[in-house]
Amino acid sequence: MIKPQQLLPHPINVQGQENIVSPGFYMPNRLTVASGKALHHLLDGKVCYLVDPTFPPAEEIMAYLKLKKVEIAYFDFRHTTSRAVREQILDQMAQGKSVVFLPGQAAKCRGCIADVPAPFLMTVGSLHISPVPVFVGLYANRYYGTFASDVEPGCREEMCILPKLHTGPQTGERLLSAWMQKGSELFSAHPFLSTSLTTDIVRSMHANGKVEITDGMTGTKLPFFKALGVSMTVAALLKARGDKRIGVIIPPGAGGIIATVSCLLAGVTPVLINYATSKAAFESTVRQAGLTTFVSARKFKDKLPTFPWPEDEQMIFVEDLLKGLDKKKLIANVLMAKLAPAALICKKFDTEARRNNDEAIMLFTSGSSGEPKGVVLTHRMVKANVAQCCSRLTLDRPHHFLGSLPIFHSFGLTVTMMLPLLMGYPIVSYPNPTDARTLNELIKKYQLTLVCSTPTFARAMLRRAKPGNYDSVVYFIVGAEKLQDDLDKGFREMGVKLMEGYGLTEAAPVCGVNVPDAAPLEGSSFYIPGMVKGSIGAMFPGIAVKVTDVDDDTKELAITERGMLWFKGANIFNGYVGKPEMNSEIFKDGWFKTGDIGSLDLNGFLHLGGRLSRFSKVGGEMVPHEGVEQAITEALGITSDEEGALQIAVTGVTDPQKGEALVLLSALPQHQRMSEEKAILTSIRNALAEREIPTLWAPKYVVPVESIPVLPTGKLDLRSCKMLAEEALGENDHEA
Repeated sequence: MIKPQQLLPHPINVQGQENIVSPGFYMPNRLTVASGKALHHLLDGKVCYLVDPTFPPAEEIMAYLKLKKVEIAYFDFRHTTSRAVREQILDQMAQGKSVVFLPGQAAKCRGCIADVPAPFLMTVGSLHISPVPVFVGLYANRYYGTFASDVEPGCREEMCILPKLHTGPQTGERLLSAWMQKGSELFSAHPFLSTSLTTDIVRSMHANGKVEITDGMTGTKLPFFKALGVSMTVAALLKARGDKRIGVIIPPGAGGIIATVSCLLAGVTPVLINYATSKAAFESTVRQAGLTTFVSARKFKDKLPTFPWPEDEQMIFVEDLLKGLDKKKLIANVLMAKLAPAALICKKFDTEARRNNDEAIMLFTSGSSGEPKGVVLTHRMVKANVAQCCSRLTLDRPHHFLGSLPIFHSFGLTVTMMLPLLMGYPIVSYPNPTDARTLNELIKKYQLTLVCSTPTFARAMLRRAKPGNYDSVVYFIVGAEKLQDDLDKGFREMGVKLMEGYGLTEAAPVCGVNVPDAAPLEGSSFYIPGMVKGSIGAMFPGIAVKVTDVDDDTKELAITERGMLWFKGANIFNGYVGKPEMNSEIFKDGWFKTGDIGSLDLNGFLHLGGRLSRFSKVGGEMVPHEGVEQAITEALGITSDEEGALQIAVTGVTDPQKGEALVLLSALPQHQRMSEEKAILTSIRNALAEREIPTLWAPKYVVPVESIPVLPTGKLDLRSCKMLAEEALGENDHEA
């Protein structure tokens, strides 16, 4: 066993020595000086290193190898055939030497799973020599740097020798899968994740006490230390009530932060409630979460007269609460939050009593395809996802966040509330994500650098944008629905790159995001992209991905083949609340079945094909609703209206002949007369045929509607779309 002190400049732990084969062909995802020394030692120095001179390794690694007088076999990736490289490797192994592919230095963004660009993985696949994967991970005991792709101060290094891959095709894909799975396993075992989210929030708000939460409506500023002091005072009152969970019905901003932090300090789970939902969905949420107490504001209640508010005796109104607070206790707590050690505050509220896999926050899925489902976010899940976000974003300087997404939406909760709270960054809040004009003004006024939105909300912002609105923006991240090319182009003309991301409430929620490409690296011809057009970005480190056949969960595919996506990782939930039968269907051997169709490329970028619920099986073929929508949009030259509202949507209904039939819901003026349906369908079918779109993609019915139903988050309301189609076609007896 190699001792950590032998491998300076930082500690390293080595696992998997039992998987050493000699001679063997070793493929590390990256090599530092420490891991390079460790691997060389494990192979008894009987090693030949495979190097591409156009992809040069770090100078310090090469210096160490020269000191050891090891053999280096050079090959020019672009001009050497895979057969020639194969012979080089086999010749060395015939001499009793192991061969180690030495990754070079590539231009790359933070958080890359590997320093091996996709072309090299493709070459590995064509060698037909089964490699021994080596995974090197770098971890620090903090959010920024918890999963690093380069040696950073205070990091701990893990090197794992994995079992030799079995022989067969798609070696590069299987190699990437092995790296991702080991990365997920190591990240999940990180001690940092087993501690309390509440403790971390207290420590950050205390250490960054002067950082402010700004109310975008009034301009009022609340420093972190005051928000913490108020939360401490409210927490004492909530704890005395004895509730296990409390419903929070508050928009983003200081009120939402105080309500959430107060619950956490009190040892109560805040259930963040969708205040734009239906009465039936709200009643379902209350029943599933077992809620009897709710926190809100009278002013907010007055603005939502149609919301099915609980009885006043069940409500705690913030205004009443603040008026009734003991002023002496409030002042004492504010002073304590500012001046006392954070450890004393944590001890007073016993913040470590709930940690790791204990409940932290409860959300409900949007219910786009049925009844909302309860998702408990544990302390571990939220900590893991914030750390994963930090691993991809460059946050080495303070960023200013726009907090306009509702906190009942997991993206708004994690990225625009928890992340700045835990990193100590200013937040400018605004309760209405659809007020595009004001959002643009706030971005410019406060020089905001990180903005999150949905494409629907972003489109409205673009229409009202003026030159200079986005000059300060470093990251403009969009998700929840597909980013359209025209919207992307419009923002580029304003000097902003929209960065598409992807997440699931069940994953706390972010799973991947595009980021700006890194600057070219002098002396290297290779790079690992930060952004790939048409993708939703590279998967976050710490998440393992598996792909199976859409119709057969037991049939695993290569990760580059399109199929059902399964995830595993520290940020993945443990199952829906109170739904054991559903959970048994979506969890297999620790893997979570996402319901999304997609594939990865060899750089780890995810390409989505849509939700399984957004496919119809027509004549035995899987037809993607989103693909049909895009094809029709392009074929007919459809543009959005002034407010950026959707004009068409595709859904499916039961069909006795082909299993399912496609229905086009249309809000277009030219599609409103049902007497013209046959001519409309013929026109669409011909337009698709001209673009060589499969005949199966042509809708069988057109249903005119006043507007396309969407959820408050901007997502298409799949359940309502299906109901509209079935009602129009007289199929009310079918299950929605």
